[in-house]
Amino acid sequence: MSSATGTRELPEPRDDVWRALAVLAPYCPVCDVSYVVTGSGRRTTFVAVPGRLEGEPPAGAPRGRIVEWTPGRVVVTSLELTPETWTTRIELADTPSGGTRVTLTITHETRAKRRLARLVQGRAARPMVARTVESELDKVPAHVDLVRGG
Repeated sequence: MSSATGTRELPEPRDDVWRALAVLAPYCPVCDVSYVVTGSGRRTTFVAVPGRLEGEPPAGAPRGRIVEWTPGRVVVTSLELTPETWTTRIELADTPSGGTRVTLTITHETRAKRRLARLVQGRAARPMVARTVESELDKVPAHVDLVRGG
């Protein structure tokens, strides 16, 4: 298992950042991903499809669920891919200046059966997970701009 954490501070209030990061829209132009969402809060499940979805999600599309939900503070999702599971934890906190501190932790876990395969894949995943955290944090301002009408 590989995990990485990063933090960014934004000038926007926590409510705006929460809506930008925790509420799954049918299509995210920042990430170019479509979501088919069922349920709400901790009972939410979703299917993620690259690009704009026309019709039903294809068979085998990645499926996810929200595993922790504390409105305005924490959302944790788990996304199941065929050989691996990606868990994303987003924590929001107020800053003294009235902005928001975003802490993002991504964990990658291979589902390989053999111990050696898990070890090799885990080592290879470490730099990829760290790059993914940085890339996702770099997109946060664009997500916030979307919900603020920018």
